[in-house]
Amino acid sequence: MNDIIFLVDMQSFYASIEKSANPNLKNQPVVVAGDPERRSGIILAACPLAKKYGVKTAEALWEAQQKCPHLVIVRPRMQLYIDISYQITQILERFTDQVEVFSVDEQFMDLTGCERLFGDMNTIARKVQEEIQEELGVYARVGMGPNKILAKIACDNFAKKNDEGIFYLSQENMKQTMWKLPVGKMFGVGSRMERHFHRMGIQTIGDLANYPVHYLKKRWGINGEVLSNIANGIDYSPVTTHTHNSQKAVGHHMTLPRDYETLEDIKIILLELSEEVAKRARSKNYRGHTVSLGVRGANFDHPTGFHRQIKLTSPTNYGMDLFQAALQLLNKHWDGLPVRSVGVTLSQLQSADVYQLSLFDASVEKDQLSQAMDDIRLKFGQTAIVRASSLRDGGQVFDRSKKIGGHYK
Repeated sequence: MNDIIFLVDMQSFYASIEKSANPNLKNQPVVVAGDPERRSGIILAACPLAKKYGVKTAEALWEAQQKCPHLVIVRPRMQLYIDISYQITQILERFTDQVEVFSVDEQFMDLTGCERLFGDMNTIARKVQEEIQEELGVYARVGMGPNKILAKIACDNFAKKNDEGIFYLSQENMKQTMWKLPVGKMFGVGSRMERHFHRMGIQTIGDLANYPVHYLKKRWGINGEVLSNIANGIDYSPVTTHTHNSQKAVGHHMTLPRDYETLEDIKIILLELSEEVAKRARSKNYRGHTVSLGVRGANFDHPTGFHRQIKLTSPTNYGMDLFQAALQLLNKHWDGLPVRSVGVTLSQLQSADVYQLSLFDASVEKDQLSQAMDDIRLKFGQTAIVRASSLRDGGQVFDRSKKIGGHYK
């Protein structure tokens, strides 16, 4: 007997929540977008009515307004969306205890054996849709398959496009359905990989499925075999509730509200990001060996910037250690041109419980200072204690404290 895996996806999640919360928006073309004055005017979600005008997720707000002048723009409320996402998880857990959060608006379910309790998979899918719609006012699409990858492709390419919002993709019907799709529609294939495939004569997912796997492995290593497996509907990964229990890296990236042109301004952001990454690492009980810095220039026509990393002599989760490493990378690789965005990442993580003490590094004092700062912020708020440099014009710590995931709560 095949496993029964669902991928439950919320239609226009952010926009649907806003329309559900405000009945006056029911028949209006609604988008959820950032603040254009702070250069975050990007469409995060567009309702179906807005999409009929050609409005697309991730396009600039001004472009969307040209397509639909009477567009209703709602500022994101990220905390609300996270809370609703958690409520959706609780609804799904009424059907199975195997629910895996894939993103804020997508969740996997393993319903193998549950048909004895709730009916066949189509009946369960309709019940899931009904309960989410009735309780939260959000419409869910359900992709079904014997594994996660087929459930995901079923949802993205078929359930989202039919009237029922439900589709089952299996080894038996994928040749007549999935294999006919352009290869760019396959999960795991981006625009660059799609161009590579086209140059190889691979136009459809079926072409990729039947392409000799040893040639794919020769060119892309293990990833070539993974792509071949996906095209053939093969996926052995289980639905797990522990997806987010381990991490390979901790990072934070920020698009700046204006172009930062001076080293002094960039250093302020660099210190703030380093402190934030270090705080997150400590909250997850990690130390890291490698610090990465990504900088993107302000000129879109002639892109500039870099992404470099440096390995530390010993693992750390102390903000100033991260800052000094990131500053070293900035001084070495920055071309002096205006900067639009900056990101700092700590990787090669290990448990913070065990580490090698050094005679030349005040590890204990750093830990005590970090713990004191964390305790103050936990008790009095994230801005209760900040670096003095954040009080200057380039500082963004107070504005960031009002946001989740780069958007206002």
